[in-house]
Amino acid sequence: MHFFGLHWIDGLIVLLYMAAILAIGQRFAHGVKNEKDFFLGGRSLGRWFQFFLSFGNMTDPGQATTTASSVYRQGAGGAWLALITLFLTPYYWFSNVWFRRVRLTTTAELFEDRFGRRFLATLYAVTTILMAIVGIAAGNVVALKTLQPLMVKEPAAYTSEDQQRIADYREFTALRKERASAPLEPARAARYDILKNYYDRGELQPYVTYLQPAAFYLVSSLLVAVFVMLGGLKASAVVDAVQAILVILISVVLIPFGLAKIGGLHALHEKVPEAMFNLFGGQVASEYTWYSIAALLLVQLVGIVGSQANMTIAGSAKDELAARLGAVTGGFSKRFVTIAWAYCGLIALALFGPNLSDPDQTWGLLTRALLPIGLIGVMIIGILGGKLALLGAQSVVLSGLVVKNLYEPLFPGKSERHYMLVARLTVPAVLLCGIGVALYLNSVIALLKFAIVLLVVWGVPITLIFLWRRLTETAVRVQVLATLLLIAVIPWGVSLVPTLAQSPALTVMTRERTVTTEVRAAAADVAAGRAAVEGQKIVQTVHIEPVSVFFEEGVVRLDPKDPNSPRTGLGLFRAEVWLVSLLGVDVAAFSPAMLLTTRYVVDALLPILILLVASWLTKPTDPARVARFYARMKTPVAPTLAEDAREVEASYAEPTRFDHLKLFPNSNWELTKWNRQDALGFLGCCALVGVVLIFFKAVLVLGR
Repeated sequence: MHFFGLHWIDGLIVLLYMAAILAIGQRFAHGVKNEKDFFLGGRSLGRWFQFFLSFGNMTDPGQATTTASSVYRQGAGGAWLALITLFLTPYYWFSNVWFRRVRLTTTAELFEDRFGRRFLATLYAVTTILMAIVGIAAGNVVALKTLQPLMVKEPAAYTSEDQQRIADYREFTALRKERASAPLEPARAARYDILKNYYDRGELQPYVTYLQPAAFYLVSSLLVAVFVMLGGLKASAVVDAVQAILVILISVVLIPFGLAKIGGLHALHEKVPEAMFNLFGGQVASEYTWYSIAALLLVQLVGIVGSQANMTIAGSAKDELAARLGAVTGGFSKRFVTIAWAYCGLIALALFGPNLSDPDQTWGLLTRALLPIGLIGVMIIGILGGKLALLGAQSVVLSGLVVKNLYEPLFPGKSERHYMLVARLTVPAVLLCGIGVALYLNSVIALLKFAIVLLVVWGVPITLIFLWRRLTETAVRVQVLATLLLIAVIPWGVSLVPTLAQSPALTVMTRERTVTTEVRAAAADVAAGRAAVEGQKIVQTVHIEPVSVFFEEGVVRLDPKDPNSPRTGLGLFRAEVWLVSLLGVDVAAFSPAMLLTTRYVVDALLPILILLVASWLTKPTDPARVARFYARMKTPVAPTLAEDAREVEASYAEPTRFDHLKLFPNSNWELTKWNRQDALGFLGCCALVGVVLIFFKAVLVLGR
């Protein structure tokens, strides 16, 4: 018996999981008595809770979908979108201490505390809420695209329109395969262009699904809203603990079934081009080369502390060591499951070939093709539960920003019960906004890239707040507003204005190229007469299709049936590449990797330059306020809240109490000397980075 494409056993598993989530929320509702309990779990979460919160925040199953999708498109190098933060894990050993020692509830409070003015706190709260809504939207889209292939119509239930779409999809994949090796004759080329416009819009699929976006987003978001409104951060942490087990399970379960289906490790290397196993680049059209990966690392390094989640998670730790261990153990655990996700992307390439109309659905298609009844239900609750856990934590974060930094300053003096009510009502409001953005943006990868660069807006000034005494409030204002204009306002604005989105100057494409590469022959090459035996070196000619220079999701015809109709850009506008083009650079000659590198280098370096120059040109912050801030920052967290309060007061009374620890005495830089725990933790993290990379490389060469 099936319901909406699901076997009744799988459906029952999903229903039981949803009931368990609501029960968890109800269980912890009794322990939420005040704002500190709701937002920070009473600052009492130990190492295990810190691990689960960090692991859940870093490793939502939606990233399994994005990583598998990226690897399916571009080879093992596509895993860097999720894996790049591996190199930042040693940095977490220090940054989480900063967020714990600052002893604040929200990151927005950091600006008011450091500069003595509310403007930046309010601006941070508003922009972070908007950025988090984009993250919520990404969680919605990821879950939808993963689950859609699991809830499909049987062919007997197809309408005539459904049948035509399936036929068009099959025709397109055949033409695309033919075009990759040789030019198409004019009539077939025209037909290909028409079908490709439908393909680029996401309207060609190999199946017909029951799961529709609006209904799915509403039901799943309602579930999140209920359990978070009841239990706050502790309920979210418990869901993360359950989810950690499910994430590990769903990350590895597809691999043995997939290898068995395609014929083992050796068959994987036979069916997937060897270049796709390269960690630095894959196909010649790959976005991930050594220099684009370096640019991605740079933008992550300067932006990673911009998330409010850092303050929420580290601030809830009962001590500094719990904050540190939670961050690094959660981080390294994510790296290993990321490798499993990447391997699934390679298996999908071997199983389905390179022509999936929507690679964002790779994970769902693998699940449908490989898993038996029962395990499909487990996969669904793993993906759905990941969305619930991620959105739950984000909702708590956002409600804290709304109440503490927007509502309470406007309406002071209300009872704590009143503010708690507002916090709870904020949760469904922001989830509803996330639904709206998800219905507008369709590409998971584009949403992920946008979220990465958005962190830079606040990540750079927050880093300098912790490290540089000379930073000024005016400089941060200038930098934030300028960066928001470049990264958010222009990219959204251009895509929303038809005149700009359809401008011939902005809808340009990169030049089509033909590239010859030397590869080892596969079984298909022997069958086609291109080689005598498998493994023989042959020269392969590849036609690289043009990609959009300025628009993240590509350029399509306004009328997909008319190859001569005007073009329009899809998705966000790459303002950074446009700026470079104004300097006279021929960006149409760029490869996808060069386009990505340009975007990330500009996003990382421009905010730093603005802050340094503007700070030296503007009046310094009140020295007494600055001294008080750094005195507290250097005061280690005591074992109990009462002892900690006494230690902080002692530092306020003697602001130079810890100045002997400064690495650069009598300077504006607040870097401190390492103690034994600092050094051992950092070196241990660096060693584990090497272990993860060696393990990933070893996995990629298995069966070669």
